[in-house]
Amino acid sequence: MKLLEGKNAIITGASRGIGKGIAEVFAKHGANVAFSYSSSAEAANQLEKELQELGIKAKGYKSNAADFKEAEELVKNVLQDFGSIDILVNNAGITKDNLLMRMSEEDFDKVIEVNLKSVFNMTKAVQRTMLKQRQGSIINMSSVVGVKGNAGQANYAASKAGMIGFSKSMALELGSRNIRTNVIAPGFIETEMTGKLDEKTVEGWREAIPLKRGGTPEDIANTCVFLASDLSAYITGQVINVDGGMLT
Repeated sequence: MKLLEGKNAIITGASRGIGKGIAEVFAKHGANVAFSYSSSAEAANQLEKELQELGIKAKGYKSNAADFKEAEELVKNVLQDFGSIDILVNNAGITKDNLLMRMSEEDFDKVIEVNLKSVFNMTKAVQRTMLKQRQGSIINMSSVVGVKGNAGQANYAASKAGMIGFSKSMALELGSRNIRTNVIAPGFIETEMTGKLDEKTVEGWREAIPLKRGGTPEDIANTCVFLASDLSAYITGQVINVDGGMLT
């Protein structure tokens, strides 16, 4: 059963990792996919082709979600190309880890701008369309770090926790128009980025997780499908931890 048949989705930061996983699973469920990427044009073209082969409409846009005007421009272009927007997944994010004593102001500002301000920019840009349609699902990609904090990641934790507060406020503001806003807080997800880490460290992380494995982009994508589909029609303002029991 295709749960997203005929729906149009925007996914930010989707040329690799979790974003790419979401784009692929959405397409398999029948959604048309517009996605943004910041630099890797080659990976974006490849993904566009892969998604189109699944029989849906797909298009990649080079766009910086942290830039207010670029976010508005992106939404305008997607509306021209796709006609409507039913789902927004705010997935774009970066890390610049360091202990507070060594963290520069620039590294703090950049992480807040890319991870948190991008959510404001994109939500503001799509809300007019969703209000007019009187329906929509917004999914914001936080982190277990935003729920419980992490030493050496004060900037990242602040941005991801801020995302939760913003999402709960949007659930209250937009709910009367049938626009739902929810948050996913992934735990340790194994992507090409974690593939570069020392195997012993990764093994230690896996051991500490009740399900004894790292998550996959698909684990996150499946939760996204649920929140984007009509199966979750009565769910808004929630944070779903997808972490193998890490925060239990």
